[in-house]
Amino acid sequence: MLDANIKQQLKAYMEKLQQPIELVAAYDDSDKSQELRQLLEEIEPLSEKISLRTEESNDVRRPSFAINRVGTDIGVRFAGIPMGHEFTSLVLALLQVGGHPSKASQDVIEQVQQLDGDFEFETYFSLSCQNCPDVVQALNLMSVLNPSVRHTAIDGALFQDEVEKREIMSVPSVYLNGEPWGQGRVTVEEIAARLDTKSDEKEAEKIGQKDTFEVLVIGGGPAGSAAAIYAARKGISTGIAADRFGGQVVDTMGIENLISVPYTEGPKLVAAMEQHVKEYDVDIMNLQHAEKLIPATQRGMPHEIRLANGASLKARTVVLSTGARWRPLGVPGEDEYRNKGVAYCPHCDGPLFKGKHIAVIGGGNSGVEAAIDLAGIVGHVTLVEFGGELRADDVLQKKLRSMNNVDIITSGQTTDIVGENGKVNGFNYTDRNTGESHHVALEGVFIQIGLVPNTEWLKGDIELSQHGEIIINDRNETSIPGVFAAGDATTVPYKQIVISMGEGSKAALSAFDFFIRNSVD
Repeated sequence: MLDANIKQQLKAYMEKLQQPIELVAAYDDSDKSQELRQLLEEIEPLSEKISLRTEESNDVRRPSFAINRVGTDIGVRFAGIPMGHEFTSLVLALLQVGGHPSKASQDVIEQVQQLDGDFEFETYFSLSCQNCPDVVQALNLMSVLNPSVRHTAIDGALFQDEVEKREIMSVPSVYLNGEPWGQGRVTVEEIAARLDTKSDEKEAEKIGQKDTFEVLVIGGGPAGSAAAIYAARKGISTGIAADRFGGQVVDTMGIENLISVPYTEGPKLVAAMEQHVKEYDVDIMNLQHAEKLIPATQRGMPHEIRLANGASLKARTVVLSTGARWRPLGVPGEDEYRNKGVAYCPHCDGPLFKGKHIAVIGGGNSGVEAAIDLAGIVGHVTLVEFGGELRADDVLQKKLRSMNNVDIITSGQTTDIVGENGKVNGFNYTDRNTGESHHVALEGVFIQIGLVPNTEWLKGDIELSQHGEIIINDRNETSIPGVFAAGDATTVPYKQIVISMGEGSKAALSAFDFFIRNSVD
């Protein structure tokens, strides 16, 4: 399964193993079991610290395998063949079970090690999901750090009976002790915070001891990262507080329009951004949700940002870069069937609809790209655009129209999403030209209709546009002196990664200029 180059690279990694590990394989008569057998038999000879044996117990999924640290309770299990996006998860699991240290912060490592309880996690993933590896790797690491945490990563495409029984229609989907626990991307920090009942209290106490920042960035996407870097390079004290570092870019698959980088993927770009920010003296405060902006009441006084955990941050200047999120369709049935047939990430959830009839709502670039990708997986795609014609680039439209399992509906207003027994089974739309109503029977609806800014928490405190965007001028100034804004949360046209980076840089330079001009001894 592994070509010579990959084997050579993997052999070099396996030299980092510090303790012996054992691969324990559970096979059946399927073709996938034969593929798994081949993979494990190719891995075993790569290090004298690796051994391989067959699982005797019948009380395990097949095909699957465990990676165990010999003579200990430490180990992880993969149900399926971790290739594609999950190959990195496999490599990390081999290394970490084998004693190679993690790059996680010491604070997080200690928090995980101190968790008290019995935590049996199961994660359902798809090999094309770019968010799934983060969850798999986080829970695998926790299993290595704390034996009371156990984790099995399950390829939903291979265990369709479980997927159907548990009605899983979105990945990554995480179960804890047999019960649904979460869906979507989560990090080690987020998981540990949820399991540690006192984490908010401890974090609030830590934040309460921080000094006033000279510039505080709210949001950790491309705009926020650029702002933090440019501010720190000016030598002023800089902090960045974010719900999750990387923002929406984490959920982006292929990125082909970042100048000088022909192709990358969201998680890779986010990792690079975070590493760049860490090159400077920036106080990164992740998992911090801003709830209230309290502007300075007079010149020389700091602005205040109140956080959801009860703590407050103060700063002489602020850069708001809270980004945006997927815009909901806002029709009956959308919330009811979310993750039960209503989805927003075609790369993550597409494989769960293999061979089925689905719809994509939205005829812009995102919608058409989603329809093209899904058409290669599902049985049939119906794309619905509200306007009279598709808005996507011509090259994408030509590709879409060349596919024989796609129907395109224009001037279609989706009125509701319907279902039965807890699952989507169709949607209704109105032809805006004739007024006629139509029903389309299907099993999934992917919504791709643009973004909505994350600015609800600012209403009443700062001037917003009718669309909820922060109104800025050409210097990224807002209606509040000393408060600047950048990126998708603002009125700047064209929501693009490269534009957000430039706007974040510009906002930081404007904040620095304001700080210098208004410094008080």
